[in-house]
Amino acid sequence: VQLQASGGGLVQAGGSLTLSCVASGRTFSGYTVAWFRQTPENDREFVAAIRWSGGSTLHADSVKGRFTISGDRAKKSVDLQMNSLKPEDTAIYYCAAGGSVILSNRANPNAYGYWGQGTLVTVSS
Repeated sequence: VQLQASGGGLVQAGGSLTLSCVASGRTFSGYTVAWFRQTPENDREFVAAIRWSGGSTLHADSVKGRFTISGDRAKKSVDLQMNSLKPEDTAIYYCAAGGSVILSNRANPNAYGYWGQGTLVTVSS
C-alpha cells in the first residue's frame, strides 16, 4: 500500500489546515489509518487514528478538541482537520496504515506497516 500525504503548509497560530492521506490504487477498507508527527527533537508522536470500517476514532490528548480525523469515502481519503493551531504543532506529519491494528495499540507507530512520505506543517507565532 502506497500512501500519499498532502495539505501541509505555513499558517499563523490560531489558523487551520486540513491534511489528506490517500492510498494509491485502493481504498482503506480493512485498515486503520493514523496520523503521526515528528520534529527533529522528538520521537514520532501519535496524533489521531481511525478505523476505516466502522469509523471509530482516537485522538491524542494534546490535540483533542482541536484536531479531527475523518474518512471521506467519496475521495477515498483520511483527512485531519486541524484547527486552533499552535506553534508547538509544527512538525512533519505522516499518515500510516495498518491492516490488523488492535484498538489498544492504535497509538503505537510499530503497529502500522505502511507510511506516507510526510507533509510539513509550520505554525508561526
